Amino acid sequence: MGEPTFQDVAYGDHERDVVDLYQADSEGPTPVYMYIHGGGFRGGDKAGISQVLLKGCLEAGISVTAINYPLSGTDRYPAAMEHSRRAIQFIRSKAEEWNLDASRVAAGGGSAGAGISMWIGFRGEEAEPESEDPVGRQSTRLTCVASWQGQCSYDPHFIRTIISGPAYAHEALQLFFGFSPEEFNKPEAWAMFEAASAINYVSKDAPPVMLWYTTPNLPMDPEPDAGQGIHHPIFGQVLKEKMDALGVECVVRMREDVLEEDQGAIQARFYWETVEFLKRQFEMG
Repeated sequence: MGEPTFQDVAYGDHERDVVDLYQADSEGPTPVYMYIHGGGFRGGDKAGISQVLLKGCLEAGISVTAINYPLSGTDRYPAAMEHSRRAIQFIRSKAEEWNLDASRVAAGGGSAGAGISMWIGFRGEEAEPESEDPVGRQSTRLTCVASWQGQCSYDPHFIRTIISGPAYAHEALQLFFGFSPEEFNKPEAWAMFEAASAINYVSKDAPPVMLWYTTPNLPMDPEPDAGQGIHHPIFGQVLKEKMDALGVECVVRMREDVLEEDQGAIQARFYWETVEFLKRQFEMG
């Protein structure tokens, strides 16, 4: 189950622009879910995909791709977003060869991967029909987004309004943007923060979203630490409020919603729910 059908296929020119394909057993073209790893934009790898999620998708007839993307130690925003968006286009360009249904493509991942997937999904169609690059002519639209521990905004100013404590100045955000907290009020910083935040692109045409959190829904007093704050389920709650108002489906699940207490059991349950969400959005019955 754990070995990819194709491994380290280049989807771009960067050394980290590589994708693995886990092909579902099917005579006809399958829907595909693109996994985007987390790691605060500064670490992580596609090999970290959950075997529970992978197994569930493949058994449901959903092929899975897992990508790497440039990290913030060398490539700051918007590299992670833009390269991951190209990966969506590349996967569509391989649809016939890889037995994929290019009309049913979803994306998601954990933490940074969640933020990237929402950024791609909410920005809508960014294909370039006149591009000389055949990959660039492919659609960037997503059927849905299915992610966990995700941030709907990377704007420190916004984060500070919803989460107390030091999360707004998390060191991963400083490296990602290249600004220290003392520089957060620079006009160029404001512009970058707003452009990087998926919630700013939400519209009535946004794809359905599922987000789940194993971080406890902690009160803001006492202040959560930076790690807890940056993965707080309030990110999902704020996003759901905006999407609900637009009539777009947004499912948010928290550890307090389930009876399981063990972290592994909670994750396994939510991965199962992720597969069920994907099946429904892909209209697999």
